[in-house]
Amino acid sequence: MLSMLEDYQNHVLETLFGNVTHCIVVVDANGHISYMNESYCRFLDIEKETVKGRHVTDVIENTRMHIVVETGEEEMADLQQIRGDYMIAHRIPLREGDEIIGALGMVLFRDTDEWKIMNTHIKDLLLELESYRNQMQHVNGAKYSLHDIITGSPEILQLKEKIRKSAHSDVSVLLRGESGTGKELFAHSLHHLSERSSKPFIKVNCAAIPEHLIEAELFGYQEGAFTGARKGGKPGKFQLAHGGTLFLDEIGDMPIHAQVKILRVLQEGEVEAVGAVQPQEVDVRIIAATNQSLETLIKDQRFREDLFYRINVVQIDIPPLRKRQNDQKVLSKFLLRKISERTGKRVREFSPEVEEVFQTYHWPGNVRELENVIESSVHMTDGEIIEYGDLPAHLQSQTQLPQGHTLKEIVEETEKRAVLNALKSNDGDKGKAADQLGISKSSLYEKVKKYEL
Repeated sequence: MLSMLEDYQNHVLETLFGNVTHCIVVVDANGHISYMNESYCRFLDIEKETVKGRHVTDVIENTRMHIVVETGEEEMADLQQIRGDYMIAHRIPLREGDEIIGALGMVLFRDTDEWKIMNTHIKDLLLELESYRNQMQHVNGAKYSLHDIITGSPEILQLKEKIRKSAHSDVSVLLRGESGTGKELFAHSLHHLSERSSKPFIKVNCAAIPEHLIEAELFGYQEGAFTGARKGGKPGKFQLAHGGTLFLDEIGDMPIHAQVKILRVLQEGEVEAVGAVQPQEVDVRIIAATNQSLETLIKDQRFREDLFYRINVVQIDIPPLRKRQNDQKVLSKFLLRKISERTGKRVREFSPEVEEVFQTYHWPGNVRELENVIESSVHMTDGEIIEYGDLPAHLQSQTQLPQGHTLKEIVEETEKRAVLNALKSNDGDKGKAADQLGISKSSLYEKVKKYEL
């Protein structure tokens, strides 16, 4: 009965869109392709019989169809790049009552003469925009914007919206998240979107400065302030950031005595350089970041509670990669393309075995570890596809299948690991784990009981 219903649906879609010149794609609630018309298949140079059931990100470059399903928000006349050219696409969520059951995408312009002229014009404008962006980076030191935060995760999309809302004000922002989650990208983005974007963006890694030098680095010093002091003195990071943004990375590692002086700067708006007689007024916005629990440091009397409340006006918690739906797959493709272009090696995709490893691995180093793994694999591979044997040894050792067992035992062991990893990455939430694995909640309960997890 279900097969007959699917055949009928396909017949209806083929009747509606089979002979139109526009490229049409329909995905289900999980982002898998339900239908793609002949025009789109020709445009992508793929066989129509091979696309149905595949995740849309595996078929369409830079697609956002799965994101439209997640958010339920339509995207009209959106610019999308495929194989170096730009096209215009509509993406519309499909609803049945209050439930989103999929999305429909339509390419408006592909390769007509009119679009080629527009495409060339857009490329020229983007190059000009990139030129302006590079000039601004040279002036203010901020390299990244929200555009550089690649994601397909609803959680990160919500954070990007939170960044947009809080960027225009001067409130202090505290970025929290594990190492490698991209806290610095969010800090740069906050500055870029703020009213201070034309002013300096100064970064301080609090963990990298020796304790006896941190006051001089942060607040500067006057000539003759201490033995070896530079002639004419030296401005500190606060003075350099005047009018702009100061990014205090790893703030949990800042010594207590420096915390006291920072608190005064935030309260009084003035800095006193080492050896100075008079304080100097400064106007800076503070963005801080940490991968530690500042609440625990406060209990251990290693972080001032009053400073914590000063820097924690807006808190942004960045989830680890293992908790970001869709991001591992989206980021893997993006990073592979970026690294391949940088190294000059033509590496196009990952083998199914590698994709399975990526999906089940815990990624303790988050996006930074993912990038390092892909870069290592690109250098190790001899072909256009990254195979299991190209992966770093630590990934292979953690994902090796048992030797000398029957096929049934190997399949069961693989299934057990996949279920266990899904539960871990979702903090034991069985509903989310089932969604990640693409199975029903009842099926997940059966497997948890079967493997005594």
